[in-house]
Amino acid sequence: MPAFQPIGSIHSPFNRAEEALIESRRSTAASQVELLPEYERGLQDLEGFTHDILLYLFYQAEPGYELIVKPFLDEERHGLFATRYPRRPNPIGLSVVRLVRRDGRLLQVDGIDVLDGTPLLDIKPYVPAFDALPEASLGWLEGRV
Repeated sequence: MPAFQPIGSIHSPFNRAEEALIESRRSTAASQVELLPEYERGLQDLEGFTHDILLYLFYQAEPGYELIVKPFLDEERHGLFATRYPRRPNPIGLSVVRLVRRDGRLLQVDGIDVLDGTPLLDIKPYVPAFDALPEASLGWLEGRV
């Protein structure tokens, strides 16, 4: 099984979990994504996309996890995999951000919801034809978002 290694880091104005918003769509925070030099060539042609998906580690989440949790938007408990709760067996998060501009191996982005120094695992372009599913149901989140 492959081991994951960060390809860079995310710089944000948030230093504590209480400061970060719970979803990137609710954030207007300007931030910077910095790739390690050896990955810069992989950013070629990214400027043509207005939004990107960032995959990262919840590096400051408490270790361990529970399979039934009380998420941020509800008082009821739900199965971990029916939530976006940060304490997970594999503490991987994702955010959709707006790409403002690229400066070499630095991406200026808006809409970040992660802590400063978050290890970046991957970047993927957001493609509305693939990623936006208007027929998707919201489950227990109906009426909360």
